[in-house]
Amino acid sequence: MADISLPRRLPERRAALISFGLIVLIWIAARQFDLVDRRFLPSPLEILERLRYELTQGTILGDIGATLWRNLIGFGIGAGAGLALGAALGLSRGFAAVIGPTVVAQRQTALFAWVPLLAMWFGGNDTGKIAFIAVAAFQPVVINTWQGFAQVPQTYRELSEALLFRRRDYIRLVALPAALPAIFTGLHGGLIYAWLATVGSELFLNIAPGLGGRLSEGSQLFHIDLLFLTILIFALIGLAYNSLAERTETLLVKWKRP
Repeated sequence: MADISLPRRLPERRAALISFGLIVLIWIAARQFDLVDRRFLPSPLEILERLRYELTQGTILGDIGATLWRNLIGFGIGAGAGLALGAALGLSRGFAAVIGPTVVAQRQTALFAWVPLLAMWFGGNDTGKIAFIAVAAFQPVVINTWQGFAQVPQTYRELSEALLFRRRDYIRLVALPAALPAIFTGLHGGLIYAWLATVGSELFLNIAPGLGGRLSEGSQLFHIDLLFLTILIFALIGLAYNSLAERTETLLVKWKRP
């Protein structure tokens, strides 16, 4: 399957590199010919210089570590809860009839509407930030896991009954493999939501060590190079997460078409 998907992805990667190169060229030209005030748009070289400073004298590595720590803890809690509840909902129609409407209603609530409530419950420290990230990761994971287990083909269920599978054997050999594509879709979405929530939590809750704190610092002190550097770091980590999720899904769910 890797041999089939590789030719398809090469043109996409080439197009992405070309578009990125064009953006950088336009960016350089805008600064070179003073088309944009340097107070609002630093040059790529200025951003690289800021990166050098941060790596040698600044705190950017510690900030990245603090942000990733909050993100991974929050994602782990939210995804774990989503997997457990989603599986229970998908495997029990009675449980889904009672709890399902509440889960669906929670999904319809705007993500950032939870910030004031979580801030009151947990405060604006790391606990509050992690709780917000967990809520963000929970939403797509629970819904997709629920759907994955609930939508196991009827023929699979009938076959397991004909073979007299015990409940745990049905879950392990039939339901879980059939639900895996939906589960990974939910985990992928949860990873993205958790990363967006990480940015939001560090911006809207109390300022603390982390990339969000550096964004606030750059904005308040008008350090435009720091702002752009931090945004680029956020973007690169997000892209790395997305690539990791896609590769993991491709390896573990081999029957799903890439």
